[in-house]
Amino acid sequence: MLTVSQLSCRRGDRRLFSHVSFTLASGQWLHLEGDNGVGKTSLMRLICGLGVPEEGDITWRNEQASATDDDEPQTLRNNLIYLGHQLAIKEDLTPLENLQTHAAISGTPLSTSKAMAALAQMGLRGREQLPVKVLSQGQKRRSALARLIVSEVPLWVLDEPFVALDGTAQQVLRTVINSHLSHGGMVLLTSHQAVSLDGQGRVYRLSA
Repeated sequence: MLTVSQLSCRRGDRRLFSHVSFTLASGQWLHLEGDNGVGKTSLMRLICGLGVPEEGDITWRNEQASATDDDEPQTLRNNLIYLGHQLAIKEDLTPLENLQTHAAISGTPLSTSKAMAALAQMGLRGREQLPVKVLSQGQKRRSALARLIVSEVPLWVLDEPFVALDGTAQQVLRTVINSHLSHGGMVLLTSHQAVSLDGQGRVYRLSA
């Protein structure tokens, strides 16, 4: 279980949010809502250990997971995948090479056949060996989202995952997320669109 307790975040002299608390358990998803600039991405980055909260705690399986100035919470980080606005893909590499590189960095065994199948599922059949730089923005996003299919971690943290996807790709992504939830995974996401997923889900509105 992921537990966020009384979390506050400040950027410079401005407090983005305060007293944020929620839990996320196996098979559950949570949709973060809020106006632009309220700190949705900052909250996600705190959970991923990419920032230090001003106040509050983050626990993972009842163990402290909040980053501090002197510590990075490796246990939680090793159990999540974060996909943000920056896709973290190399333009000169192919979708296949990007997927294989990410798996190697993550320490996840990945065969070529499994990688090809994941890319095909995301609608990139026939484009697996093209340089990413020649793909459309939607195809680049699909290339990054293929990481979810081959991921073996329980917590997915997804910042606007449906952006730049057409209707077919959005439905494919929903199917991928629903499969993860049905196998006991957890999903924390933001979206400017209405979210309809299987399993137990709810909306948490973030405000200053």
